[in-house]
Amino acid sequence: MGSTVNIKEKIREANLLKLKQESEFKNFVTWFEIPAYNHYRSVAFFNYIYGIEITTVELNGFAMGFFPAENGIGGAIVTGQGCVPSEVGPLVYLNGGMDLNNVLSKVNEAGGRVVMEKTYLSETAGYFALFIDSEGNRLALHSKH
Repeated sequence: MGSTVNIKEKIREANLLKLKQESEFKNFVTWFEIPAYNHYRSVAFFNYIYGIEITTVELNGFAMGFFPAENGIGGAIVTGQGCVPSEVGPLVYLNGGMDLNNVLSKVNEAGGRVVMEKTYLSETAGYFALFIDSEGNRLALHSKH
């Protein structure tokens, strides 16, 4: 009976691998938006913790601050009607670089709050941490080291 179970498991794994290879979806996230009450305070927060310069565009009553992204998934800080920061709901994991502590160490000084310090997941998954940004959004950081 044990060998039958092993064969069925191997067939299931092979089928899942085939479906994954055939899927048109290689990434399930294509864009993210972080809501903000005070757009420029939020832009200053992320500029500081990442050491970047976010470009802001205002259009139709909304302000959008675009995270610099040449490759991969892009996103923006968005302020306007219906853009309400929250500590509940979906959780966005932001790239923490080689060591997420480099970004996390700046969160409190920038006006945010660290909720969970760098935490080990596994050798393959790496580490994560949780924080609240300057606007009250709960976000996560992820890094391999």
